[in-house]
Amino acid sequence: MGLVRVGLLVPLSGASAPTGQGILNAAQLALFEVADESLVLQVYDTLGTPEGAVAAATKAMTEGVQLFLGPVFAGEVKAVTPLAQSAGINIVGFTTDPSVQAPNVFVLGFLVEAQVREVLAYARTQGKSRFAVLAPDNVYGQSVVDAVKEMVPVMGGTVSRVSYFNPTGNDLEDVVRRFADFDRRKAELQQQRNALAANTDEVSQLALKRLEQLETIGEVDFDAVFIPEAGARLIQVSTLLPFFDIDITRVQLMGTMLWATRGLGREPAMVGGVYPAPSPDSNRDFIQRYRQAFGGTPPALANHGYDAVALAAVLVRSGSADPFRATAISDPAGFAGVDGIFRFKANGLSERGFAIMQITRDGVEVVRPAPKDFADVQF
Repeated sequence: MGLVRVGLLVPLSGASAPTGQGILNAAQLALFEVADESLVLQVYDTLGTPEGAVAAATKAMTEGVQLFLGPVFAGEVKAVTPLAQSAGINIVGFTTDPSVQAPNVFVLGFLVEAQVREVLAYARTQGKSRFAVLAPDNVYGQSVVDAVKEMVPVMGGTVSRVSYFNPTGNDLEDVVRRFADFDRRKAELQQQRNALAANTDEVSQLALKRLEQLETIGEVDFDAVFIPEAGARLIQVSTLLPFFDIDITRVQLMGTMLWATRGLGREPAMVGGVYPAPSPDSNRDFIQRYRQAFGGTPPALANHGYDAVALAAVLVRSGSADPFRATAISDPAGFAGVDGIFRFKANGLSERGFAIMQITRDGVEVVRPAPKDFADVQF
C-alpha cells in the first residue's frame, strides 16, 4: 500500500487556537505511538469559522486527503459536509452536536444521549425506576429531557416529573418548591397533626409528637433525579432539594459530564451523586504521556485528536484498498481510545463505554468501571 493521507482540520489561529493546538499535539502523539509510515497527517487551519473550514477542506482535497479529522465546531462541520460528500470523503468531526448528522459524517464528540443512557442504565441496576429531571430551560437541558423520555420506558422505568428553571437561576426556589410538591405534602402533614390533636389518647399524642419533627409527610413520586447543570447553579439546585424536604439519601442525584469538576463533594447534598466519565485509567495515562511530550496538560478536546488519528491508523493497517469507507469506520466491534471504547452507529453518532463516577466528600470514586469491549455494553 502506498501513502494514505488524512487531513486534520482544526483552528490554529483565532480565539480557538489553543484548542486546535492541543488537538494537533495529541494527533501527533498518536501518529508517533500508533501509526505506521504509510499514514500521512496533513494539517489545515480552519480559523475556527465555517468559511475558514471550507477553505481548509478545499485545499486538503486538492492535496489528496482521503479522510477529514475534524473540524471542531458544528457550524464548521455543516459547512464542510457538502464538499466532502461531493468528493466522497468521510468526516470524523469533533463536535458534540448531533444535528451535524449526514451520511458521511461521524461524530466523535461526547454526545449527551450516550451520557444519559449510561447513567440511566446504572441507576436501573441500583433499583431506581421512577425518574425526574430538573433542567435549565435551554437547548442542553431540553436534549437531556428528550433523551430521558425516550430511554426510560425502554429500560422499564417511568418518567414521573420534568421541571425547567431559568438558566439564570432567578426562579429556582419557586421551581424546586413545586418540583418537590412541598406545599401539598406540608398541607397533608398539617391535616394529620390536626386530626391527632383532636384525640387525647396516649397513642395519638405520641404520634403527634413524632410528626412535630417533620416538615412534610409522604414521599415524592421519583427515586432518581437528573440535574444537567454545572458549577454554582448545580450547587444551588442540590441545596434546595433537601431544603424542600426531598430526602437525598433515598433519591439518587444524577448528572452528565458537566459534573466532572473538582470540589462538588464539599456540598453535602452532592455526596453520593453519580455521573458518566471516560475511563479514568486510560485517560490518566494519556495525560501523563502528553505532559512528557509537550510539557503541559492537554486542553479540552485534545483527546479527540489522539483518538481520531489512532482510528485512522487502525483502519489503514487493515490493508484495505478503501480503508476509510463508512462500513469500516462504523465497525460494530468499535475501537479503544484514550477515553475508553467507542464506536459509531450507522447514523454516524458515537456510542461510548463510560465509567460511572460517584461523588464523595474527598473527591470521586469509580462505582462502575468502564467496559473493556462492547460485548459488555447493553445498548
